[in-house]
Amino acid sequence: MKTAASLTKKQLVRRPFFQRDPLTCARELIGVELIWGDCSGIIVEVEAYAAIADEAAHTFTRPSARSFIERNRAGAAYVYFNYGVHWMLNVLVKGEANGFVLIRALEPRRGIELMKKRRRVDDVRRLCSGPGKLTQALDITDRHHERDLCADPRHCFMSDTQATFDVVADKRIGITRSAHLPWRFTLRGSPFVSRAVKL
Repeated sequence: MKTAASLTKKQLVRRPFFQRDPLTCARELIGVELIWGDCSGIIVEVEAYAAIADEAAHTFTRPSARSFIERNRAGAAYVYFNYGVHWMLNVLVKGEANGFVLIRALEPRRGIELMKKRRRVDDVRRLCSGPGKLTQALDITDRHHERDLCADPRHCFMSDTQATFDVVADKRIGITRSAHLPWRFTLRGSPFVSRAVKL
C-alpha cells in the first residue's frame, strides 16, 4: 500500500504560501499535514478554484464569497454547507490570483480512533476519503469559517520543505460547470483519495 511520505522536519505553512495563485497552492498542498485539534492527516487530494472566470467557483454566483475574499487574508478557512449535507473546508488563496483550494481527502495520521468514532467507520481508508467525510472526521463546521489557518498551531498546515511528492493533475469532480479544467490534484497511488484517477 502506497502512502504519503513521512514528514520528518515539519514547519508551519506561513501566509506567503497562500499569497500566490490557486493552482500552485493546490499542487503544493499535496503531502502537507493538516493539523486540526487532536487529529491530523496528510493531504492527498485537493481542487483549485479561481475567483475570476471559473464558473464552478462560489465567486461566480455568490456575492458573499466575493466579500469573503475582500475581508479576509490569505490562509483563512472558507467553510460552507454543501447541498445541505456536508461541510466543506477550503483555504483562501489571495495573491498573484485569488481563489480557493478545497481540501478533498486526507491520509489519517493522528487521532484516528476519534475520527472513527465521529464517522462510525472502522476502515481507515474511508475516514477522510472525500471533502464531507474529512470535515465530519475532524468535526469541522461553520464555527471554523474565517479561522486564520496561518496563526493557530492547533488548526494549521505543517510541511516538510525537503520532501517531494508525485502529484497527478486531472479534472475536478462533482461539478458540471468548468468541469474540463484539470484542477484536481492527488498523490499518485494513494488509497485514501475520494476517487481513483483515470490514467
